Amino acid sequence: MQTAIIVITAMFFLGMGVYALAAPAALARLFRIVADTPESRSEIRAVYGGFGIAVAAVLTAAAVDAGGIRTGAVVTVGGALAGMALGRLVSRLADRATPFYPIWFCFWVETVTAALLFSSATW
Repeated sequence: MQTAIIVITAMFFLGMGVYALAAPAALARLFRIVADTPESRSEIRAVYGGFGIAVAAVLTAAAVDAGGIRTGAVVTVGGALAGMALGRLVSRLADRATPFYPIWFCFWVETVTAALLFSSATW
């Protein structure tokens, strides 16, 4: 079960990364961001695309425990996801309320996935 959690999370990051590389403006529109310049599309490709694919690769290595990295990798990615969820909470305190989708949907995906990854670590 632990390996399945890691693999499913890796697949999510891979999908997000490929989507961001292929269609950065479409990804940004989900959050009502207009990516209408080469600079903005480059940023989305880098942060959501390249980073997402890199996280998928690290989680894939963790799934097979290549070089004994499993615990460190899943704790690191879990921590990153928890940090993203925390950022959404801070944003909620600083800004007005937002609809459930996409912000709070992402918050719950990040929170649950972080908890699942933490539970997949060998402490």
